[in-house]
Amino acid sequence: MVAKLDDDSKSVTARALAVLDAFDAGHRHQTLAAISRRSNLPLTTTHRFVNQLVEAEALIRCSDGAYEIGSKLWRLGILASVHADLRELALPYMEDIYSLGVDAVQIGVLDGVRCLVIDRIAGSRSMSVKSRPGARLPLHASGIGKVLLAYGNSELQEAALKSLDRITEQTITSPTELAKQLEQIKREGFAATREELALGAISIAVPVLGNGGKVIAAMGVVIPSKTKDSSHLVPVLKVTAQALGRKLAAAGMADPAGLRATIRR
Repeated sequence: MVAKLDDDSKSVTARALAVLDAFDAGHRHQTLAAISRRSNLPLTTTHRFVNQLVEAEALIRCSDGAYEIGSKLWRLGILASVHADLRELALPYMEDIYSLGVDAVQIGVLDGVRCLVIDRIAGSRSMSVKSRPGARLPLHASGIGKVLLAYGNSELQEAALKSLDRITEQTITSPTELAKQLEQIKREGFAATREELALGAISIAVPVLGNGGKVIAAMGVVIPSKTKDSSHLVPVLKVTAQALGRKLAAAGMADPAGLRATIRR
């Protein structure tokens, strides 16, 4: 029988999670002081929890004394049945798109006010792409993120529009401009970004619908910004996403990402 957590235990759990939440795609390698600052915990408390997480292999200590997320968390994460099932069902469709010669194909789901990359296919020809499996991308600057944001609820959009960090010179940081773009995405059924997350890269993404017609994921491609014509990729992505959506609906998948109201930074 599992013992019920008391208030002290909950506090310990919350602090441990705060340490882990200090890491994201832009903060993969952090000093103890940086973790303390980003987790809003005292340095002594952070030191204690970091040491415990290192012992548990949830974090690793690098040769320079800084810390990174350990492989155990990723191994545990992919055991989540909803993510594992989505990856398994989506892979053949992603391979079809990748065969068209794009640099990368990726699929992501909503994770708080971030887009969690569930899987990605990229080869040796690919440019440097920030989105790796397990990465949490900003919704406002990534193609798959914008799709999830456009089809998300009002609470999600309100939270995301309050935090529009500038990542490159092309990143949209105006709430009014982004809100108009989200409306356009819903009208046209796809999102496109140009060097908003990474210089030299274009991303194009479409929604993936599951059981009940809910948008449960977004599928997209990354190509060089020097590409002269990428318009042919939109209908291909839409048709492929529709086929995948039928597969997900047949499997009974309705809401793996949540598109829920839980807002987490």
